[in-house]
This record gives sequence, C-alpha cells and structure tokens, in this order.
Amino acid sequence: MEEIKVQNLSAPPLPELLAPAGNPERLETALRFGADAVYVGLKAMSLRNYADNFSQEELEAACRLAHGQGKRVYVALNAFARDADIQALPPLLEQAAPADALIVNDPGVIRLARRVLPHMPLHLSTQANTLNAEAAAFWQEQGISRIVLARELSIPQMQALISQGPPGMEYEAFVHGAMCMAYSGRCLLSAYIAGRDPNKGECAQPCRWAYEFREQGPSGELGWLTLEQETRGSYILNSKDLRLIQHIPALAEAGLNSLKIEGRMKSIAYVATVVNAYRMALDAYGRCRAEGKPFTLPDGLLQELNRASHRPYTTGFALGEGDYQAPRSAAYIGEATIGALVLAYDPVRGRALVEQRNKFGLGDRLSILSPGDISRSFSIDGIWDMEGSPRNSAPHPREQLEIACAEPLRPGDILRIEPALPGK
Repeated sequence: MEEIKVQNLSAPPLPELLAPAGNPERLETALRFGADAVYVGLKAMSLRNYADNFSQEELEAACRLAHGQGKRVYVALNAFARDADIQALPPLLEQAAPADALIVNDPGVIRLARRVLPHMPLHLSTQANTLNAEAAAFWQEQGISRIVLARELSIPQMQALISQGPPGMEYEAFVHGAMCMAYSGRCLLSAYIAGRDPNKGECAQPCRWAYEFREQGPSGELGWLTLEQETRGSYILNSKDLRLIQHIPALAEAGLNSLKIEGRMKSIAYVATVVNAYRMALDAYGRCRAEGKPFTLPDGLLQELNRASHRPYTTGFALGEGDYQAPRSAAYIGEATIGALVLAYDPVRGRALVEQRNKFGLGDRLSILSPGDISRSFSIDGIWDMEGSPRNSAPHPREQLEIACAEPLRPGDILRIEPALPGK
C-alpha cells in the first residue's frame, strides 16, 4: 500500500466522483457503485456517437433516478459544431433540459445554450485546453460555471491555476481511463486516414493501429526505420491508460471539485469496478482527513483496477513528465470477466437468480463485486435453469439461471469469472 501524508486538514468537501454512462444500464451501475454524478450523451453532438447514448425519454428517466438519490446528470454536447449542427441544436438543448449541466466546447454552442436554457449550468470540456487562470476568467465571463482542465496539466499546475482563477469557478479533471494521443482530444488523424471525424464523435482510433516506417537513405534507397516494435509493427501513437487513484489527496487538496472517470463506451463491469474502487479510495481519504491521519490506499484497490479491462497504466502529466505511450501493443489487458449480473438472492435456499453475461460452469470461481465490497468470492457447485433442471454450464447469452452461493448477494451485484490458477 502507498502512504501519502494529508497536508490540508481543513480542506473543502470531498470532490465529486463523476462517472461515464453510455446507456441506461451503465448509468444505473455507476450510481449504484458510488458515483456522485454521471455524464451522458444524447443521440448527437456528444463525441461518442458509437455509444448507445440516451433518447429524450431515457434521459428523463435517468434524471429522475439520479435526482431521487441526490445525484446529478450532465449531458455532453461537446462535438465540434458546423453551421448545420448549430441549426439542429435547439431541439437537442430542449431534450437536455432535465439535466443538471451541459458539457460544452464550441463558443457557438455556448452562446446558443445560454439563450435556449438560460439557467442551465455550463461545464467547459477538456477540449477547450484550459491551461491558465486568465483563460478560466475569460470562460467565466462567457457563462461557464465549471472547467474540465486540460489533461496536459500537472497537479501543481492545476493547484496554481485554481488558486489564481476567478472566485466561484469550479474545476474538474480526468483521473482514470483511456487517453488519446492528442491528450485533450483535438485530433484530426482519424478524419485524415479514415474519413471519420473524431471531433464529431466518429473516431476510428488510428492511434491504436500498428505502424511500420521506412526511411530514404542519402542515395535514395529505402530501408526500414528501426523502432521499438513487435512482429506486427509498432504502436508509437498508442497512449497508456490514466490511473491516479494513489494521488487522490493531492488532487483534492489542489482544489478540484470533481474527479472524472473516462469510459462511455465501456461495459457495466468496467464502470462498476472502476467507480467502486475510486469511491472506496475517496471515502477512505475522507475518513483519514477527518481523523487527521495519513492516507493509506485501502488494500486491494490497485489489484481491483487491474481486473478492469485496460491498457498499461500511467499517471499521465499529473506528476510532470512521465511515460505516456505503449508502443508494443494496443491490446487491452484485464484479469477478470463479468460472468453474471445478480437479479435476486434467496438466503434460505442459498441461491442467486442471475443473468448470464459470459460463459461459466461448475467449478469456476466467481468474485463478488458489490458496492464497497471487493473481498469475497466463491466456487460454483450448482447451476439450474428456470425449470429447475441442473446444468453443467451457462453458455447462452443473457439467459436467466439460478446458481448456488452461500455468500449473501444483492440485486445489481456483479459476479466476475476469475482466471484459473496455474496448473488448473
């Protein structure tokens, strides 16, 4: 465990934990596992056009659910807008009216949003690349109430900007998830190579592709340029994933109001795992701060984040210069796969009603992911279909089954298939 001294015992309330929600199921998952707020997209203008995103009816239901728990929903309208997009924007803005804030980037969108929804808080996207306090003051004059800081800032630079920035402004920063090689998101590579504009939510992620280079020698001959690579090429544009869970005290004491997790395209297993880990870390920091004790990252949280699908981790720019790229492979790694979602639990019979998400069978070991709880697991010694017939495995997608489990479970808990031990 990494121990970090808490310096400021009179710090403001804990930062908000802001989680991604690519569809209603992921939104429910994020809220259940400890997010204070979620950010979502509508069917256009959200930079994640290939996520399921939310219809107007789904957004209204999401806001009712979140507000009933005292939590918040932010709507992303941060795609780069052309005139045709601006003309089509008023109906989208009206759809977003139940939300608690809009995440915006384009000055035209900001101007129109202030006119159509004059009382709606506006959060400035990281794409605006806010790097200094004068820029923060400018954006406040335009009606912005929160700035998502540029990813290129270190924590000390964030702290300096916040301390010199305009009174009343809120600040947010990414703390976990995938990063683009254009760190704050302004990239043209996909549009140039694949004809899919990343600034309109259509990125083909060419920074994750393998590349090979040739160089022309002084006599005109062509030869391969030596690069760090594997047999399929070199992933020189491929960024590592951000992970700052160990640095929550420094982030909080820098004055940040919100810690943001990336991943609106991610699964419920990813959302639950990452949100739960950061919730546990934030709460532990809050307890340490209240008691005047050094912060110690709770046991198992780094391993827990390794269970989520991810690329190699980095601290990005948070600590200054670092190791950002993963040139050997763009493949995801992770140590656990979701097996089932718990629908109900019968403690008398010791059985759980589950919905299958990936194949599992008798003898497999499942770890239990429950809010604030990452320590339990069990081996499956009984599977039954809905007619009560015993089964050896669960191969059918989203089939409802009963499984034997002596560990108490709750609806919404996630059961993850643990890797087999060596020799098994």
